[in-house]
Parts: sequence; structure tokens; C-alpha cells
Amino acid sequence: MANNHVSTPNAGDAGKETFARNVFFSARRALSHHTSGGNVLMLATLFALIAANTPVVSSIYNDFWSQEIRLQIGDFNLFSHAGHPMTVLQFINDALMAIFFFNIGLEIKREILVGELSSVRQALLPILGAIGGMIVPVGIFFIMSRGTSYTGGAAIPMATDIAFSLGIIALLGSRVPSSLKIFLTTLAVVDDIGGIIVIAAFYSGHIDLTFIGYAAIGLLVLLAGGAVLKIQTKMFYFIIGGVVWFLVLNSGIHPTIAGVLVALCVPSVPVFAPDKYIRVIRENIRKFREDDDLDLNSRTILSHEQMDWLKEIETASDRVISPLQDMEDQLHPLTDYLIIPLFAFANAGIFLLDIEPMTVVSGISIAIIVSLVIGKFTGILLFSWLGVKTGIAPMPEKANWKMMSAISLLGGIGFTVSLFIASLTFDSSSPSEAAMLDNAKLGIVAGSLIAGVLGYVLLYMTLPAKQKAK
Repeated sequence: MANNHVSTPNAGDAGKETFARNVFFSARRALSHHTSGGNVLMLATLFALIAANTPVVSSIYNDFWSQEIRLQIGDFNLFSHAGHPMTVLQFINDALMAIFFFNIGLEIKREILVGELSSVRQALLPILGAIGGMIVPVGIFFIMSRGTSYTGGAAIPMATDIAFSLGIIALLGSRVPSSLKIFLTTLAVVDDIGGIIVIAAFYSGHIDLTFIGYAAIGLLVLLAGGAVLKIQTKMFYFIIGGVVWFLVLNSGIHPTIAGVLVALCVPSVPVFAPDKYIRVIRENIRKFREDDDLDLNSRTILSHEQMDWLKEIETASDRVISPLQDMEDQLHPLTDYLIIPLFAFANAGIFLLDIEPMTVVSGISIAIIVSLVIGKFTGILLFSWLGVKTGIAPMPEKANWKMMSAISLLGGIGFTVSLFIASLTFDSSSPSEAAMLDNAKLGIVAGSLIAGVLGYVLLYMTLPAKQKAK
């Protein structure tokens, strides 16, 4: 007998479908934003190494970063720290990287609200993997650096570079299941949160409570502007955010933290609900009569009335997208194609011609390499395995442990944030610490390269010959 029962979707199924769409959309956005940026980042790193090791060019390259930079009105210089003008390198690391961390803050807030971190159960596996990928490398580094002068660099191998790692995954195209892409993206985001916490806790200088108090007032103004006054103008958040950045810069707390705090104050709710937006469009489109279609095709100048109708549609379009989503979308090209490549070009230039071959397999270099390649791999895979085996979190769909092993290796690409933490750890103005910083950079580049190549090869070998993208 035929079964005439027709199942109807319930609220739970609808919720699952909505969550799945949000997760897929977030992963696709991350891939589209970061994979191309990863290619630019690789080129910037290569150019930095060439510039640092080419006669004549190397002296120009090194001298340029020590030039002072000013944005001054009278005696006030916006780009100053503790009364001293910033160098070009400090401007990149303290000002431009604050914009990068501002963008990370926007991304984290969106992921918590509607993305991969919005469901605890779905996000739990990459969260566990990220925790393992931070604890184990730091532990290995501590063991290998015990009793040395570079123990303070233990946080260097805890990061995962999302642009590089997703760039390598993109080389394999649709063979990689979407679940693995989501896993790696979420893991990298959680790693960023860990890096932000470490920078805030351990890389602050002498704390000036007066500047911190003023910065707190600035943050309260931002919160009130979004939550109470419903201010949607992006310029409001950029201007007040810039003031907060300057105050935090001079408070002793690292200024990149200001970028994250300001991002968390940006409202995620649009002024117009989608239904109101649709009504505005319909009302204004109706004002264009069919009889005028031929005229509109041939004319190059609109009437004042027609301009007003279209401006109403444009304004409504701006107001249906929240400031958070709008800023994140506009800032991604700036960070992916300018700020991060510029940071890499400024910080990855290592003079290799006078480095002893044994340097790579000794001291801080080998500690970072082992921590990135073995530590990240072991930590991510072990904590993920424990999460699945204990039933706390589900295994990524269409994935197996060989694929998870490859993704865990890719987690060892610590490039951007690792370089950033290294630059905070060692003072380049001190000859002994400058040499330590160069060796740390060497370990970061070598370790990230090894992890990337091994991860790619293992993923290539373990993936099915053809995998349709989901």
C-alpha cells in the first residue's frame, strides 16, 4: 500500500537548514577573501627575501623601514608613541596591523552571530583543535628553550595563517570537502582569538591608567552610538575608533587590541529590515512609467525626480546592510591585498648570505620549526581525535583521519601572526635581539614552508580523485 503521509518541515529542520546556509556562506566568503590574498602574500614574502639579499637594494630596503613618519598639526603628531615619531616599520606594525585586527574583530563577531561559531556543537571540534594547536606547540617550545634567552618567544608558534593555509587548500579545488574548509577556517579564527588574548596579556608595556580611562570613554561612546542612537554611519566608527587607537597606543597596551575592541562595538543590526527595504524599492520603481523606458535608454542625464527616486533606493540599500557586514566586506581587499602583503614585505626580509647553515637546525629557529610542524600537527589532531572519540563533537562530513592529519599539518603555517608576535618579542634596535629576531623569522618561514608542503602532499594523496563542491 502506498504511503500517503506527507512530511512537513518543522521548526528544528528549518533552523538546521538556516544554520547550514549560514555556515556555507561564511566558509565561501572566507575562501574567496583569503585564497587570492594568500598568493599576494607569498609574492610579498619572496620579494622581501630577494630585496634583503640583493646588493645595493638591501641597504635601501633596510634603511627605508627606519624612516620617521608623521601626520602632524602644530606640535601634535598622530603617528607618535610616547612622544616619539613612529618609524615606517612601527607604523605598519602598530597602525596598519590595528586595521587588520579590526577586520579580524569584525569577522569574529560575525562568526559568533551567524557563522561557524554560532553553534557550539558544530564549532566545538575546530575549537578543540585550535586549543590543542596552541597548547602543544607552546609546550614544545618551552621545553626546547628552557634556560635560554629566547624563552619569551613561546607564543610565536601558536598561530595559524588563514590566508596561506586556505590558499594551499584552494590549489586542490573541489576535491576538498567543504567540511574540511570550514574546519580549517574556524580553527584559524579561534587561533586569532588566542593570539589576541596573548598579545593583550603579555605584550603590554608600562600601563598609563589615564589613557586607558579615556580609551574606555571612547569605547562607551561607540557602544552608545550603535546601541542607543542607532548610528549607522561608518565614518563615526572610523573616527572615534581612530581616537581610541591613539589612546590605547599611548596607554602601554598594544594598539592592535584597540582594533579588536572597536570592532566589537560596531553594530550588526541594519536600520531597515529586509521587508521595509523591499517596500522602498517597489514604491520607487513604480514611479518609473513604462512609457518612459525608451526615453531612459536614450538619455544620458536623469531628471531631478528620477535622481531622487534612485537615491532613495541607494540609501535603502545602504541601510539594509549592517555596518559590521559592510565594513568587513570593504576592508577585506585592503587587508588581503595591501596591509598583510606590506607587513610581510617589511618583516620577512631576512639576510641569508651570512647565516650559518647550522642556524636553521639550532637555537630558536629549530624550536620554532619543531613547534610549528610537529607541535601544531600533534595538538590539532590529538585534541580533534579526543573530541570525536568521546562524542563531544562530530567528525567533519566526508572526512577521514588521513584528511584530518593533512589539515592539522596545514595548521602549522603560522606565518603572519607568528611574524607579528616575533616582532613584539624581540627588540630589533638591540643588536643581540635583532639577531634573535632574524633567527626567529628564519624558523617561521622554514617551519611554515615545511608544514605547507607536507600538508599539501598528504592532502593530495588522501583526497578522492574528484570531489564535487557542496
